[in-house]
Amino acid sequence: MMEQDLERAEEKAEHGELKIVELEEELRVVGNNLKSLEVSEEKANQREEEYKQQIKLLNTRLKEAEARAEFAERSVQKLQKEVDRLEDELVIEKEKYKGIGDDLDCAFQELYGW
Repeated sequence: MMEQDLERAEEKAEHGELKIVELEEELRVVGNNLKSLEVSEEKANQREEEYKQQIKLLNTRLKEAEARAEFAERSVQKLQKEVDRLEDELVIEKEKYKGIGDDLDCAFQELYGW
């Protein structure tokens, strides 16, 4: 009976040792996976930082472009006002020119008696 108990105990011990070997192998695989995930996480963190820098740069460039666009818009409005003013002056000058031309025509008609 003791021998049977001993055999069973030895079988349990062998089975336990095999289970330990299996678990150690599984632990090694999990450890390797964990290392791989840590490397991937580090790379992802680096990419995230790069993306944050790109976003910051792009936001800065966007604000600069918006400021330039606003300045250009104000310049266009000023230039349009100047064009409108000059066009008004041109119309006035044309009317003056026409008036002078009409006066000259009248003067010539009176001078030559037409």
